[in-house]
Order: sequence, then C-alpha cells, then structure tokens
Amino acid sequence: MSIRHGLLALLERGQMYGYQLRAAFEESTGSTWPLNIGQVYTTLARLERDGLVRPLPENESGQRPYEITDAGRADLAMWFATPISRADRPRDELSIKLALALTTPGVDVQAVVQTQRTATMRALQEFTRLKYTSDKPEDLPWRLVLDAMIFQTEAEVRWLDHCETSLVRHRPAPLRAVDHPEAVDRAGDEARR
Repeated sequence: MSIRHGLLALLERGQMYGYQLRAAFEESTGSTWPLNIGQVYTTLARLERDGLVRPLPENESGQRPYEITDAGRADLAMWFATPISRADRPRDELSIKLALALTTPGVDVQAVVQTQRTATMRALQEFTRLKYTSDKPEDLPWRLVLDAMIFQTEAEVRWLDHCETSLVRHRPAPLRAVDHPEAVDRAGDEARR
C-alpha cells in the first residue's frame, strides 16, 4: 500500500491535519496497516516537497491542515489508472524462506511448511471472524481489504499443499564431487598413497 497515495486520496475528500489523516487511513483500511503519526508527517513533508500538497495556516488548536494541489490530483488520478505490478510488491519472504530451507543442510523443510500452515490457518480464521463483525455499508472499504487478505491467505494454504506434495515426490539428485570439494581432496590424497 502506498502511504503517499493513500494520503493523497484522503486529502481529495478535503483538508485534514496529520492526526485526522492517520485516523481516516486506519478507518478506511480497518486498521489492517497501522500507521504511526511519524509516517504521516514524513510523507506529508515529501508530498509538500514534490508540490503535491500544500500546508494551510494553523487552526485555533495549533494544527496545520493540508490540502491537495492540482499536481497532487493528477498524480492520484495516474495512480488509480495504473495497475499495480507484481514486480512493485515486496519480495515474497515465504517462498524465499522455503527455497533456502530446501538447500540448507539440516533444515526440516516439512516442519517449516507445517509451522507456516498453522500460522496461515490462524490468520485465515481471524480475517474471517473480522469480516463478519460488521455489515454496515460504511464498512465496505475495510471489508474489501479483508476479502483480499482472505483470498491471499487461502491461496497461501493451497500453495503450502502444493509444497508438501512436491516434497513427498522430491528425489534429491546424488551429490556430485564438485558440490563437496573436500571429497575430491580426500580422493586425491588416497590416490597419491
């Protein structure tokens, strides 16, 4: 989730100061991605630097609201019109972890998969429980976020099933001498004797 574009989308609704932006962001996403106030102000400073928002005079309470600029609206419209590429997303730590578990001596890959499955099933139950806690129309944005998380979690369970099946069928290739240079050295020592 782009915090930058999230804040621009919120400012498109109207002027807001930092704490209002944080509350609106968490309300829109069902607190799925908690946002600290430092992130809000750091992002606002960058948006101001880039000419996408402008600060307004402080109100009576000493809070400084921000408003979106025309350049900010254009940037936001471009973001909404552009699909999110999978290449733009963070690396998939789980697939990297399993790939490394397979190639690291002494790692019980089945246990790694089972530990992940247990955690994923717990997350799926929690997301499903949260989904049914409210059906008010104003909760639709965060219910859609929860739906996305449920679908991703279900896909992860299916992928873990696939990993377990693949592990059962996996027949590792015999180790070659180049994979173990110490074996080559021992063979050379024996040949010289």
